[in-house]
Amino acid sequence: MRIQIGLVSQMLTSRVRWIAALIVFAGLALHARAEDVHAHPLHDDPMVREAYQDFYVLEYPAAIALLEKVQAAHPGDPGATSFVLEAEVFAELYRQDLLDTTFYANDGFLTGKHPTPENTAVRDRIFALEDQVEREASVRLNSNSHDVDALYARGWARSLRSAYMAMVERSFNAAFHMALQAHSDEAKVLQLDPEYIDAKLVVGTYQYVIGALPWGFKLLFGFAGITGSKSRGMEMLHDAFARAPMTSIEAGTVIALFQRRESKYQEAIAVVRTLKEKYPRDFLFCLEEANLRKDAGEGMAAVTAYQSLLDQAAKPGYFPSAHLELAYFGLGEALRGQRHYAEAAQAYERAASTQGAGAELKRRSLVAAGKARDLNNERDLAVQDYKQAIANGSDTTQGEIARRLLKTPYREQ
Repeated sequence: MRIQIGLVSQMLTSRVRWIAALIVFAGLALHARAEDVHAHPLHDDPMVREAYQDFYVLEYPAAIALLEKVQAAHPGDPGATSFVLEAEVFAELYRQDLLDTTFYANDGFLTGKHPTPENTAVRDRIFALEDQVEREASVRLNSNSHDVDALYARGWARSLRSAYMAMVERSFNAAFHMALQAHSDEAKVLQLDPEYIDAKLVVGTYQYVIGALPWGFKLLFGFAGITGSKSRGMEMLHDAFARAPMTSIEAGTVIALFQRRESKYQEAIAVVRTLKEKYPRDFLFCLEEANLRKDAGEGMAAVTAYQSLLDQAAKPGYFPSAHLELAYFGLGEALRGQRHYAEAAQAYERAASTQGAGAELKRRSLVAAGKARDLNNERDLAVQDYKQAIANGSDTTQGEIARRLLKTPYREQ
């Protein structure tokens, strides 16, 4: 079995890498509460609840500080350690502008070269925490192989580590193997306790993306014992969205991502609006609705949505943590779609110049700004943007595009 899986992973194409990223994307969201289902007892701890109120508004340092206190008060509990791991992973992904689903809505993320400046100290901290969850879970599972809390914590930790490896390190093969291990743990949780609804997030995502494969890929994966059902996966995700104490919001985020990729924009908007109603001061949820309106082709309505988001962000304290570069980039995309090229270029350039903008977003913004300048017949300004993109990563996909466009002005096909 291990040899078969290894052969499959060696044959990964961009489509299959997309599958790996979607599986690990199950770890990219926030937390919610539900009642009358089984979950780790610490989910009801007052300090855990307080920590996730910070987590909901992207105040990761405050959440981490509280969760570390919970971890110290419950030594040896893999669930407590997994909470800290989750907050650390999300904090780093958000810092690098990797929590905007626009980045994953097409296969360019998987096929291009996007070197990310990895903070080795943060990486070591994340990997050490995941290793600690593995050790703590093993101790408990050696005593009781049916300990669903330990199994769930280990599967969740593996999912988080795989997300980091895929999205920061771009180690898709390794991330895929880790995601398979996460699925195995969570599937066993559901076998032992069907009402442990949180586990349906990873299992449902796995089922959906494998089930969505073309027949040839399904056959290839089937030889390795990897099967799935698109309808069954979506059913599990909707159940998690409705009832999971811990992963309701994650499930909603994944559902919206799948609907976005299938061009079911209105359905995705409805899901995101539900998330916004729960957490109106979560910058990413507000951003996602604007992104979906853009993708739905709503034209100036999308432009208005981005501008409204930026106006809200200008109010002191409205968004405790807002990465405005993401909103400026989306605004540029919407304006370009309406052929307002000069205004689009300005928005892209604002995204690139915003303090703290991630390296990949900065390069994408500068290349997009150059294209808009070219379309507006502002060649000198376009050249400046392309040169800046190259200076920020000449050996990247965006750097290569910029070098080509220095030779020949961009024209829409």
